[in-house]
Amino acid sequence: MKPKQILSISIALFIAACGQNANNAQTPAAQPQPQTNPVEKESPNSNYKPAFAGQTRINSATTKTPYQTIIITKNLNRPWGITTLPDGRFLITEKEGVMRIVTKEGKLSKPITGILTVNDAGQGGLLGITIDPDFAVNRMVYWVFSERLINGNLTAVAKGKLSSDELSIQNATVIYRATPAYNGTLHYGGRIVFDKTGNLIISTGERSDKETRPQAQHLNSALGKLIRITTDGRPAPGNPFASNAQARPEIYSYGHRNVQGLAWHPVTGQLWENEFGPKGGDEINLITPGKNYGWPTITYGLEYSGKKIGDGTTQQQGMEQPVYYWDPALSPSGMVFYNGKDMPEWKNNLFVCGLSSSHVARLIITNNKVTGEERLLANEGQRFRDITQGKDEALYAITDEGWLYRIGKK
Repeated sequence: MKPKQILSISIALFIAACGQNANNAQTPAAQPQPQTNPVEKESPNSNYKPAFAGQTRINSATTKTPYQTIIITKNLNRPWGITTLPDGRFLITEKEGVMRIVTKEGKLSKPITGILTVNDAGQGGLLGITIDPDFAVNRMVYWVFSERLINGNLTAVAKGKLSSDELSIQNATVIYRATPAYNGTLHYGGRIVFDKTGNLIISTGERSDKETRPQAQHLNSALGKLIRITTDGRPAPGNPFASNAQARPEIYSYGHRNVQGLAWHPVTGQLWENEFGPKGGDEINLITPGKNYGWPTITYGLEYSGKKIGDGTTQQQGMEQPVYYWDPALSPSGMVFYNGKDMPEWKNNLFVCGLSSSHVARLIITNNKVTGEERLLANEGQRFRDITQGKDEALYAITDEGWLYRIGKK
């Protein structure tokens, strides 16, 4: 064999051996490939490593289709929830306990009377809202609020009928209370959506304090959960823990911290959720009934003091990983999948309201993985609280400062 051939074979064998050693040494879940151009430029709070490539700081994306943002009104008072009515107007909750109808031109109705008393201290108040799928016929409205009881506060769900003159809610009734009550004013969760079977899914928080935090893992507590109930407040048929005598039959999933975003994927029909981490570790999750989403046992966040939570574990068998997380925090609140035709580039993208981050995050999702992220309205200086798609296929977002934005095609 010629010397040049021997040299070539030796180099090839060396490269192959290095590749084999690298493959043997590498654990793809533990050593994600770095992202080249993420939208987040600040250093993370922690040195935790993601479980897989693209779980955080995915490459940035930019909308190429021309669109515009219009401020519809600046006259809301701490709005919290927004839903679209069949005629294209919006039903909006305000934190202090007011419900209003707002037109696309920005005209605000008078406060709708008949709303049950809320405790708006801290993070409480009149929270998420939705309307019955048959609203055009039955005019039923469902909402979440923080309720004060003798032994503390809790997340409650109510329903009532919007009067034909739209001035009041008739026969307002509490249909569910997320017990136990707790003497605190944080982490109520508060989103509410209908599923395709006509039942309600409600998010609750674990009430924040270390005293209540472990209850997110307890199946005999409604704290830190997604709850699935009928419109009368009973556990919905087919819930995952219905046959477990040690669990509450209304529980749909558990191990959550403070869920303020719920949205159905328009193609797959899957439920997606977001929740606040503590200092970093805000999550986007794909929900499977009966699964444990880990809080407070696993997290990519830190205590606000900067200390680790527990022993700093980010992965554990039997606990779900977030599809995506942010560190530093986004402070995610309401979210919606875009399902319009006016902005084909946005089709099936997830739009997530950011509070402390002061923008709306656009997430491109492919095969249940985030493949791109864009920041919209980042120069507005607003805390974006909730978002919905209008009948005109534009997105409408409300802010803590009282603004209502239209985001859509020019």
